[in-house]
Amino acid sequence: MSEPHSERWPDREDKRTFLQKLVEFIHPGPDSRAELLEVLTEAESNALIDAEVRLMLERVIGLTDVRAGDVMVPAPRMDMLPVEATLDVLLPTIIGAGHSRFPVYQGERENIIGVLIAKDLLKLQHNPALQVRDVLRPAMFVPESKGLNELLREFRGNRNHLAIVIDEFGRVAGLITIEDVLEQIVGEIEDEFDLPEDQGDILSLSDSSYRVSGDTPVTRLSDVLGVPLCSSDADLSFETIGGLVAHEMGHAPRRGEQLALCGLQFAVLHTRGGAVRWLKVTPAPTPAVATAS
Repeated sequence: MSEPHSERWPDREDKRTFLQKLVEFIHPGPDSRAELLEVLTEAESNALIDAEVRLMLERVIGLTDVRAGDVMVPAPRMDMLPVEATLDVLLPTIIGAGHSRFPVYQGERENIIGVLIAKDLLKLQHNPALQVRDVLRPAMFVPESKGLNELLREFRGNRNHLAIVIDEFGRVAGLITIEDVLEQIVGEIEDEFDLPEDQGDILSLSDSSYRVSGDTPVTRLSDVLGVPLCSSDADLSFETIGGLVAHEMGHAPRRGEQLALCGLQFAVLHTRGGAVRWLKVTPAPTPAVATAS
């Protein structure tokens, strides 16, 4: 005999009130990205979220439209290390560049065989029998067309913080880091170059070069280096070295770009909002004096 009533769990309990159901019927949720952005703007207007949160959410929504090739550091500007380099050669390069991770190549720069994490150099110091090849981490390769939302998921999944970007022909197009992706969401991230003001704006490096803050007065840098710094345009003068470098480049400088000016070599280490934050300044080598035979 069958039971008149069989017990079963409800599929899902609807806890919405009648008023909530009525409001959702009259004003359904957003059906497009534009409507979703309007909802965020309305939420800010109603003080449900602040402007910074709204901007961050809008950037998250737009992350699917940004590709690795859009924000990567181009190959010519990549700081790379040769696998055969000794510790004495590597240290000045790593200190001067200020990065924590470096692609390592063998032979040609196109032949990237791994990634060196700066802290792993301690292993070489403590064990002279080790070579750079012994402490390399596997390199991660992604196409230029990789969406940043997918790339961020991969970074989190495999715990990599750097990827080599490959073009459609399989050649190295550049590199991208997890910081580059996160900056598309939260804006510029403070890093090791953002030092307290009391640590100075001109730092001497072991390779006879200098790490210079972009807002350092031009006159101060001239005094320290003993080199008169001025614009190629005699009618213009600049208060900060970052402003002078940007003018001479003719565009908003990007990390890795270089400029020769007044006998000095300027390399852009870090930018924020289109402004130069830190530069590496290398004096031109003194030409060798020929001796009479």
